[in-house]
Amino acid sequence: MKKLLIPLFSVVLLISCETANVSNNGTSHPTSSVARGNKAFLAAYKTIKADDLKRNLYVIASDEMGGRDTGSPGQKKAGEYMVNYYKNLGISYPKALGSYYQKVPADYMKQRGGGNLPDSENILAFIEGSEKPEEIVVISAHYDHVGTRNGVVYNGADDDGSGTVGVMEIAKAFQAAKKAGKGPKRSILFLHVTGEEHGLFGSEFYSDNPVFPLANTVVDLNIDMIGRDDPENRGKSYVYVIGSEMLSSELKVINEAANKKTNNLILNYKYDDPSDPERLYYRSDHYNFAKNNIPVAFFFDGIHEDYHKPTDDVEKIDYALLEKRTQLIFATAWEIANRENRIVVDKK
Repeated sequence: MKKLLIPLFSVVLLISCETANVSNNGTSHPTSSVARGNKAFLAAYKTIKADDLKRNLYVIASDEMGGRDTGSPGQKKAGEYMVNYYKNLGISYPKALGSYYQKVPADYMKQRGGGNLPDSENILAFIEGSEKPEEIVVISAHYDHVGTRNGVVYNGADDDGSGTVGVMEIAKAFQAAKKAGKGPKRSILFLHVTGEEHGLFGSEFYSDNPVFPLANTVVDLNIDMIGRDDPENRGKSYVYVIGSEMLSSELKVINEAANKKTNNLILNYKYDDPSDPERLYYRSDHYNFAKNNIPVAFFFDGIHEDYHKPTDDVEKIDYALLEKRTQLIFATAWEIANRENRIVVDKK
């Protein structure tokens, strides 16, 4: 982030109950896509595993990647690993882009305070929707970190290696559903952005140069640090959710319903307070979607003692909690991608 085990009864509930789609007048409509696609959802959901998250994170946040500073050889090596991962899954890139890479030029970043950063790349993987392919659900995370300082590698296992592997695991789950003949109705863009630590450059570049029209972008679910806990919530099964009701009256409802029917984490809205001094709503990549009137939800674990320190390492990640948070985000994305109606934008 820019500086300034599944309970069985829950799964059974998930596949047997319908999520209420609450309209503005308070009327409930049982139109949940999770209810309609129960077996397909459950099968895909089960593919999200702590061991797989751990396996990928041990590569992404290894010393070999040199802290993944924007445009560095180590970041490019991490990007190659991610691209090969998507290729092996059979997940392609947006046709209009022509590859997995969207170049973010050095000049673009320099004009925004990026100093002498070299050219870098956003990485985009894409699953086309079966019924509403023109409508795009974005799941994002930044894959850069702060590099190596005075010979010490800042691995960024939580920031944002955890979000990076979370997006990769969610992509695997959607692809599993597609292979089973139950692919998402709306298209899913798995967006790994660069330059976040220096100024949200990659997501800003995407919003300035969208591969798909922003008018067709339904939501951005942004993941930035979901592998640890902070001192305020030590030992709790929780996640901070930021911005989910800023632009849409439905997004928070959908996320809370998905949570209750899966791992039932504690959803902490502390940072939704406009007066909160951390101003986290403005400090990660979702903001470049929100400022374009696209509903967002930012999933975050808090500011812990290893934030932006060389001690943010893979050994300190809580992989069971990382799994649960990733599953929640997948469940939320599944509902948004498969529900009958696009979520509303009814707030300013």
